[in-house]
Amino acid sequence: MDIIFYHPTFDTTWWLNALTKAIPGARVREWKAGDNAHADYALVWHPPVEMLAGRKLKAVFALGAGVDSILSKLNAHPEMLDASIPLFRLEDTGMGLQMQEYAVSQVLHWFRRFDDYQALKNQAKWQPLPEYTRDEFSVGIMGAGVLGAKVAESLQAWGFPLRCWSRTRKSWSGVESFAGTEELGAFLSQTRVLINLLPNTAETVGIINADLLSQLQDGAYVLNLARGVHLNEDDLLASLDSGKVKGAMLDVYSREPLPETSPLWKHPRVAMTPHIAAVTRPAEAVDYISRTILDLESGKSVTGQVDRVRGY
Repeated sequence: MDIIFYHPTFDTTWWLNALTKAIPGARVREWKAGDNAHADYALVWHPPVEMLAGRKLKAVFALGAGVDSILSKLNAHPEMLDASIPLFRLEDTGMGLQMQEYAVSQVLHWFRRFDDYQALKNQAKWQPLPEYTRDEFSVGIMGAGVLGAKVAESLQAWGFPLRCWSRTRKSWSGVESFAGTEELGAFLSQTRVLINLLPNTAETVGIINADLLSQLQDGAYVLNLARGVHLNEDDLLASLDSGKVKGAMLDVYSREPLPETSPLWKHPRVAMTPHIAAVTRPAEAVDYISRTILDLESGKSVTGQVDRVRGY
């Protein structure tokens, strides 16, 4: 079995050694320009078109949970990967726990009004504030995939009213489910904290805009953990300035790295991290990829295959 590997920033030597140990008999090599030798599988992140074009691969694995970058390149260069070749994404590989940590800590931060207390500290004011109640702190999750399910599961332990919105209805215990554009308004109207974990598709680009934000409860909070293209940053800033949205926590942006001139940097009610909410954990990724390849070789059913039409 021959496997080619390409990632512009990962420690390639570590990955080659780990994959060789995890998949008995596998010959794993780093792909470099001009390498047209046989390969059965390709493990990639932002691959050059020539790496995959014309190859008769058994499968391609994207080295992350999101596949929008490779799908975008496929749209521009359909010859890069034959439609019959399955494309897989990393389903969890430690990212679920990281998203749980991030989402729960931020929801609790807002619920306990730590943002307000930090603002009071900056003014040297000693002022206890009224507490929020859980009943008035409904959390709505946009996107009900693997990571959305993990976040909902972790928030249940804290007793917040939970709801989710996705393309199709879910049957998660303790979570009110909304589906499709016709139910988006009802989902938003009772949401105090909006957590975005949607996939990046043509339908979801720019979805968090002025119209959507206006339908949230007054004094809402926005947590964007998915993709920067989902959020109209100017509309968010306007909603913050009007008071409709009380605070925002952003991990992803329309441009990355975020330009120094972006007004997001200086807005007092915007907190930010540099796209670190959930990163690929190499050991867990190798375990998932190796198990999936071995299952494919044995003819077993596997999960994680991307629907190229839906985009996730």
